[in-house]
Amino acid sequence: MREWEQIIPEEERKIYDKAGYKGKDSFGRNPALLVIDVITGFTGTKPMHVLDAIDEFPTSCGQVAWDALPKIQQLLHACRDADVPVIYSTSDPDFKAAFGNATKRGVDATDFEKLAVAFPEMIKPKKGEFVVHKARASAFFGTHLITYLVRKNIDCLLVTGTSTCGCVRGTVLDGYSYGYPVFIVEECVFDRARTSHLVNLFEMNAKYATVIQLTEALDYVSKLKRVEGRKALAS
Repeated sequence: MREWEQIIPEEERKIYDKAGYKGKDSFGRNPALLVIDVITGFTGTKPMHVLDAIDEFPTSCGQVAWDALPKIQQLLHACRDADVPVIYSTSDPDFKAAFGNATKRGVDATDFEKLAVAFPEMIKPKKGEFVVHKARASAFFGTHLITYLVRKNIDCLLVTGTSTCGCVRGTVLDGYSYGYPVFIVEECVFDRARTSHLVNLFEMNAKYATVIQLTEALDYVSKLKRVEGRKALAS
């Protein structure tokens, strides 16, 4: 049993199972990879304990970000090799100044000036990859993401990024609401709080998505290259 399953007491897991909150979605033939908010403001500039990292950026998630970054990079390279579209989201200071923060966390004017929206070098977008600039939690809200997915004939989503309980969850719920099978890659999402991370993985797996491990995601992506006609779908 995985850690995010063990976080829920056995009696409560039985309730979910009996009520039918289980099962797994089927992969599509033309996925997209979403890299949600993996920016310096959430990763920091170097590996640090989270309590030290938030001295650099209040939104930083600390060491867990640096544990996830190589895994995201591995999946990113596999998706590019298989011609799977890669989509990034980042915060937009101008949007935030107009519409407020993505969460209830208090901000002041200097937050917009200091907001670190750059992508870490190891996972930065390549030329031509779509970048969504957003003000709220979901990468769908107030952006052109759904239009892009429709134009690319996308039929399922692989989700990575941060934070599990915030922008990842908001994006997963909206993706599910738009009718997409959503797959959260366990080792490629992270949060500043371990308990919240685990509980949200359990909840999303029960109701809105399927949590998969990186090995399964890599195996799925590698097989896509051998699916006849798949590349034509992405054109």
